[in-house]
Amino acid sequence: MRVEIWTDIACPWCYVGKARFDKALADFPHRDQVEVVHRSFELDPGRAKGDVQPVVAMLTRKYGMSEAQAEAGEDNLGAQAAAEGLEYRTRGRDHGNTFDMHRLLHFAKEQGRQDALIQILYRANFAEERSVFTEGDERLVELATEAGLDAEAVRAVLADPDAYADEVRADEREAAQLGATGVPFFVLDRKYGVSGAQPAEIFTQALTQAWGEHSPLKLIDQADADACGPDGCAVPQH
Repeated sequence: MRVEIWTDIACPWCYVGKARFDKALADFPHRDQVEVVHRSFELDPGRAKGDVQPVVAMLTRKYGMSEAQAEAGEDNLGAQAAAEGLEYRTRGRDHGNTFDMHRLLHFAKEQGRQDALIQILYRANFAEERSVFTEGDERLVELATEAGLDAEAVRAVLADPDAYADEVRADEREAAQLGATGVPFFVLDRKYGVSGAQPAEIFTQALTQAWGEHSPLKLIDQADADACGPDGCAVPQH
């Protein structure tokens, strides 16, 4: 069974939602047969790469809230994160363009390191003092190598603005087609969608329900018939 998760590294609820989903998946009896794929979704796709600003300032400008309201929201997110065992800096974080991170996540998927990288990027963005936006490509190289990726290969991806760009855009188009207007957005076996950072119990319910409808292909006719296989083709005897 495949679970696809549309997320953005700049999305705090994606950070919390992943922890809740991971908790449900860890307790799921068929977890070893569940493939998790992370898909791209930019919350701020029009932001220029060098346009970085404090999170609180971004929230007040984007949503028209007061600074006190923005800080209260960050405090609430910090409490929600702490309840899931996550570190979360409620003050001093910044916000910027995440397109290069999404490109690296597609590269990491090819290397079998996607989940490791997304977890490291979340931690770096939400829990660490160093910015993932202001230190240039070498900060991303550092984080990607921590996830087990080759540093020179990562630099090559970052140096080529077209590398994995089509894959990121394709994910974003698909999210729109599926009706996702925000993230996190979870799609289970292309049958069920779960929107938002739901409690772990909801993810458990969704996994169980999707698994119950996930079954191997049923053959209509079990009778032997001529066919071709790895050892060749059946030869008619008459």
